[in-house]
Amino acid sequence: MEPGSRRGSPGFLLDPMKYSASRFGFAAFTALATLGLVCMGGLVTSKGVGMAVPDWPTSFGYNMFALPVAQWFHGGVFDEHTHRLWASTVGLLVVLLTRWLGGQESRRPLALIGAAEVVGGLCLLLLGPDWKGAGHFLAGIGGVVLLSAAIWVRVPRAEGILPQLGWAAFWLVQLQGLLGGLRVVLDKALVGNVTLGMVFGMIHGCLGQMFFVLLGVIALMCSRAWIAWSEERQVSPETSQVQPWLWAGAALVVLQLLLGAGMRHQHAGLAITDFPLAYGQIWPATDPESMLRYNQLRTHESTVTDFQIHLQMVHRIGAVMALVVILTAACQVWRRLGWDSPLGKGAAIWAGLVLMQFMLGMFTVWTNKAADVATAHVAGGALLLLVGTLLILIARKLSVPSWTAIPVEPVRAFARPAVH
Repeated sequence: MEPGSRRGSPGFLLDPMKYSASRFGFAAFTALATLGLVCMGGLVTSKGVGMAVPDWPTSFGYNMFALPVAQWFHGGVFDEHTHRLWASTVGLLVVLLTRWLGGQESRRPLALIGAAEVVGGLCLLLLGPDWKGAGHFLAGIGGVVLLSAAIWVRVPRAEGILPQLGWAAFWLVQLQGLLGGLRVVLDKALVGNVTLGMVFGMIHGCLGQMFFVLLGVIALMCSRAWIAWSEERQVSPETSQVQPWLWAGAALVVLQLLLGAGMRHQHAGLAITDFPLAYGQIWPATDPESMLRYNQLRTHESTVTDFQIHLQMVHRIGAVMALVVILTAACQVWRRLGWDSPLGKGAAIWAGLVLMQFMLGMFTVWTNKAADVATAHVAGGALLLLVGTLLILIARKLSVPSWTAIPVEPVRAFARPAVH
């Protein structure tokens, strides 16, 4: 066994691995490309152009990669179509990352999955013209997966849980593509008083943030620092004591993302048009008379309901709670571990992000939900969740004991007592 090996220790955080600069670089690039995709999705929603291209997986009847350039520049087609092409690029990057992390062992399952998707796409083509777009889409995905399996590059399989995380990203990116398509296809379908397009749009938006965090975690675990910490871990009671604050801050960020997605996809991001007060009150009245007056004052958006006003008030309260908890978590880290520790530096970034996010939330209201400000607010939420998740993992990493560094005294269960 090599020096510093931890093969006998439990838990994925204890698995050893070798650093690869190219692997880390590709994982980080894929995560950055996904952040760009999250921003592009936020821009599409902020501008309300999610249906600028009304069909899927085709674009105005064309293969999405063959849409004439002349059709890109009317309405919101440029934003929506760019979003589709960017998503396809991220999908390709994730397939290659899965192949890279899985090494040669991933070739066979990728080949089987790709072949199944190609066959499935061809079967859809045989069902008739209504299935033509879906058939080409599925067959195209399968072709990309088959191509990745055919690449004869002898890359070693990544150690630890990285191959499993790669497979999770592989399935999630395909699920995200399907949800994005269903959001278009079922835009007007109703279940009760709710359109399925809105439901799938909310799920698509929230899952996109989680997908970005997953790729950020993969990049962290490929980094030189993560591997160095694997070799230098020691018991740290102080690190364990700050973990509840990190968990609380991350949980509030998740809640805020869910509430924000609910408001955006109901087009109720400005259900309340002033800040810090709400229609001039600390808590706005929502009786029928007040609601009629609010909606008469609104000239820039559709009418809102009392539920949407209460939803935005909860979002505002959650923003204050997240701000307080994350700043407190940062102070706890600095007090117990110092500014120069890995967690101290990360906590400084987290604190800066939450302050920026709070300000972006205010400017979203003050600028009448300007598309660039609202998109920056979406990106800030994704980064807040990513940094919080990475801090939790780093804290867990640095609080795990180094198993080889703990001296173990032999147990003498049957030792005879000394004779005097």
